[in-house]
Amino acid sequence: MKLDADSLREILESAESFRIERTTSESNTDKFGEAICAFSNDLPASGKPGYLVVGVEDATGRVVGVKDASSLELLLANIRSQGNITPMPMMSVNAVEVGGKHVVIVEVQPSVRPPVRYKGRTHVRIAQRRDYASIDEERQLAERATDQARTWDLRACQDATLEDLALELFLQPYLPNAVSREVIDANGREIQEQLASLRFFDLRKGHPTNAGVLVFGKDPLSVCPGAYVQFVEYEGMDQASSVLASERFSGDLATVLRELDRLAQRLARERPVRQPDLTDTSVYDFPPRTLHELFMNAVIHRNYENSTSPVSINLFADRLELLNPGSLYGELASGGFPNGTSYRNPVIAEAAKTLGFVNRFGRGIAIAQAELQKNQSPPAELKPIENHFLAIVRRRA
Repeated sequence: MKLDADSLREILESAESFRIERTTSESNTDKFGEAICAFSNDLPASGKPGYLVVGVEDATGRVVGVKDASSLELLLANIRSQGNITPMPMMSVNAVEVGGKHVVIVEVQPSVRPPVRYKGRTHVRIAQRRDYASIDEERQLAERATDQARTWDLRACQDATLEDLALELFLQPYLPNAVSREVIDANGREIQEQLASLRFFDLRKGHPTNAGVLVFGKDPLSVCPGAYVQFVEYEGMDQASSVLASERFSGDLATVLRELDRLAQRLARERPVRQPDLTDTSVYDFPPRTLHELFMNAVIHRNYENSTSPVSINLFADRLELLNPGSLYGELASGGFPNGTSYRNPVIAEAAKTLGFVNRFGRGIAIAQAELQKNQSPPAELKPIENHFLAIVRRRA
């Protein structure tokens, strides 16, 4: 975010509006999260960013500054990826000096996938007031998302109907984890509207979205034939070796991720290693958390569109190879890998977080590598190749 002098003056001097919120609080993370959520929803559809200004009095506009601008910048930046705001907001954070005092400004871009929720509640800003979205406002936001759908998972699946979804999977356990209890208790909407509010149904076209089919479909393979994972264990170093075991994982998203989590635990193979002081330390052939993160990433980030290829997990005598369809996406393809964040399937990523298989957004690779280092294993080899992404994890000696 690069604010010129005129823009900065306008933000600081303007009264609070649907695009500007000011506060002197430096620790109220709920207040910050709700404000970021409301700006992301951009209820008036202005297409313009909103600004949360910390260090300026609400009523008077007087600059009082903040005590520790660096720590506050970090706290605000972390709100983006903690998973309390879904989908993840587009925002930037900067400290600026005004009259010898520091002010921290969060610039929030309107989301292309509203409604955006903070801790299960949809917040909007109406003039100078922040409030919860009404049912009609949520419907308006959901329809806006399908109008500007840019990713495959948000598009309507023309081959599926409501009857193709296992709605019990949506009602329990998904909905209680995605939406606050107060909203559910006050809910008078039809099931299609409830699905649409979480980007699983296109109300205008009358079909589930592709994400809806993958997350809750009775038979996702009927409309997405590549939506499964193939595991093969080989006796030797290559695919010419004898096959020791093979499994195929398919079904709704939670079923696939749950089975992959079990596979990660099974392949980890904990064992003792004698230390120089004659004590034993437990190590793993493959750290289970590393496999968990890489398996989750493969399913979440793979290319599903027009692909009949599965995610492949091949276990050899000395290594595990994980190959998923689709190379790097978005900003990651232009130099942002491995530190950037760009989701090919943002609704599926959000669903994995809601279902409890992902703790935070954008941290999978870093966690996987840290667990390998802790296990004294070589780092994972991550290789974007044509139309695929390959991860190689070496077995610890």
